[in-house]
Amino acid sequence: MSDTERDDSEAVFNTAAELFGLLSTPIRLRILSSLCHGEKNVSQLLAEIPTTQPNMSQHLSTLYRAGVLGKRRDATQIYYRIENQQAVAVCRSVCTQIAMDMAEVTEEAA
Repeated sequence: MSDTERDDSEAVFNTAAELFGLLSTPIRLRILSSLCHGEKNVSQLLAEIPTTQPNMSQHLSTLYRAGVLGKRRDATQIYYRIENQQAVAVCRSVCTQIAMDMAEVTEEAA
């Protein structure tokens, strides 16, 4: 393996580790799942995801600063949307695989 290939490989692993770290909390996964259906404001997200407003805002801010979410202001409301489709694809792939594995275990137990 050349130095360039090693550097590229290291960059891939570092980027993946950063993304997995960012997506390592269930609430952030729920936020992404909710926003896959369109942009929403904090109140709309709170109606779907059981948490406090300060906690929701903290997670939205983290996802925004990481470039996963975008936002726009409409009067007094801030609406969040998905900006990084790669993060959504990773989230969807992992969660789908886990759900399939869990369903398989449930079927085997029945």
